[in-house]
Amino acid sequence: MKVLWGSGVSPGIEMAKAFLLEREDFIVLRRTLRDSDVERDVERLKEAIEETIEELTQLESRLQRELGDAYADIFHAHIMVLKDEHFSQQTIRRARENLVNIEYALMEEMNQVETVFSEMHDTYLRERGGDIRDVGRRVLRKLLGKEREELHSLTEPAIVVAHDLSPSETASMAKDMVVGLATDVGGPTSHTAILARALEIPAVVGLQNVTRFVTTGDTLIVDGSRGRVVAKPDKETERGYEEERREFEIFTKELEKTADLPAQTVDGHRIILAANIELPEEVSHVHVHGAEGIGLYRTEFLYMNRRGLPSETEQFEAYRALAEQVAPHAAVVRTIDLGGDKYVSHLEIPQEMNPSMGWRAIRFCLQRPEIFRTQLRAILRASAYGKLKIMYPLISGAEELIEANRHVEGVKRVLRAEGVAFDEDIEVGAMIEVPAAAMVGDILAQHVDFFSIGTNDLIQYSIAVDRVNEKIAHLYEPAHPGVLRMIRLIVGAAKASGIWVGMCGEMAADPGFALVLVGMGLDELSVAAIAIPEIKLLIRSASFGDAQKLADRVLSLSSAREIRKEIEQTVAKLAPELSREVMGTSGQ
Repeated sequence: MKVLWGSGVSPGIEMAKAFLLEREDFIVLRRTLRDSDVERDVERLKEAIEETIEELTQLESRLQRELGDAYADIFHAHIMVLKDEHFSQQTIRRARENLVNIEYALMEEMNQVETVFSEMHDTYLRERGGDIRDVGRRVLRKLLGKEREELHSLTEPAIVVAHDLSPSETASMAKDMVVGLATDVGGPTSHTAILARALEIPAVVGLQNVTRFVTTGDTLIVDGSRGRVVAKPDKETERGYEEERREFEIFTKELEKTADLPAQTVDGHRIILAANIELPEEVSHVHVHGAEGIGLYRTEFLYMNRRGLPSETEQFEAYRALAEQVAPHAAVVRTIDLGGDKYVSHLEIPQEMNPSMGWRAIRFCLQRPEIFRTQLRAILRASAYGKLKIMYPLISGAEELIEANRHVEGVKRVLRAEGVAFDEDIEVGAMIEVPAAAMVGDILAQHVDFFSIGTNDLIQYSIAVDRVNEKIAHLYEPAHPGVLRMIRLIVGAAKASGIWVGMCGEMAADPGFALVLVGMGLDELSVAAIAIPEIKLLIRSASFGDAQKLADRVLSLSSAREIRKEIEQTVAKLAPELSREVMGTSGQ
């Protein structure tokens, strides 16, 4: 029996036979060609690209039917890569200049592009390097005349084990036969994670070497809640996991009963539980899990995987659909957080040595006001169709807030003059994710209607830990006493100024931390929709006094270990059914 630990990205427990998807290592030899032979190879490349586009178009249509536009867009982006002449022209240039076979030229180009992506600091963009690999390998397979065993050939329930899973592979698998996923690499934003959550099957990624210990036919247990995989379990372990799976299923059904209930403590203290989303299609999941609106709507997707900027009309339509679908609740729309390592070539944003602290977010917007004001016009116009709020990311001082607000007021004046309707009372807020902003919260609060604490960046800036650096990722610690004291400072500044304060960082997705945040006085918590039922259950199991006492106790402790232990003990007492999962992956 072998127990492996990774990142649980989709909850649940399953036990089944493993299906090992062998790594596909292409061996492409360099051959020197004559000019005429190179040109024949160029034609073969063009044909292979056309065939691949046709395959991906079929996969896009299939995924759109089964999971919706949000997931079909994965393949739309791949098709756009293939249709972009840059993809083929760089390979053709290599072949012509070096007089080499087209397969070798393509492999060299893939390696170079993938290296660029792998060196990016941003987790999401680093993982997009896998998209380039997937597209390139599909074309290379055509050129080499190779076929790979596809996951749609499964005839019995199986847990798929792989070094990594490409979007093409996850889309083509027989979904009624795949009951779990386990991969060596990947993270919460990988396509494996995205699709596993969409399919609602347990998944653990980042296991490092699960493919070394598993062969097809081995019995495997995947625990997506804990982030654990057990290979070749003994009979006693099998019986234990069968019982845990039954308990999890019962627990999940009980959680579903809270969807229509308010997030309210037993003594009547009410908070808002909202959801973080990136795509409009996710709104349906938000309703199912009982969220009261959208606390963070990331708008970057509108600017990615395209040749030019989205028009005002395109943005307006997206925001209007959001406003209408989330009604009668509100949606907080974060203005674009582009720049630094969120590289978009057509915007000519430079790559930087320290991108997370570089030319991005509100800094980028204020220096590119034509882009910023177009987005503001679209948001304001859409606010006439529902309750939208505007939030600026990466605010570090009052000057930025004042200038950003000046742009908002300027756009409002123009819309009034044009006779265009918008919400005159639209709320404007600041995302607090910079320690300097936390220290001057009393000043910033004079210029906004709300704060939303972005802990993902606030934590790494506060304790000087790059959360995507594997060597020090274990030091990324939400329970650090300094982090909790900084949050208390932010909340205090908001309350003293009479504005509401929420949190949209991953820290809030952990039920135990959520209870501490309620005790600190936060008015809203915004998390991934799937995390809402557990948080709501804990809140409804506690009194506001319980939450306040827990907050006071952890703020008096001197180490993260003591703080986590205190939270675990409190949760075990208030909601024993949650204690198994309460301290999840938010601290990893």
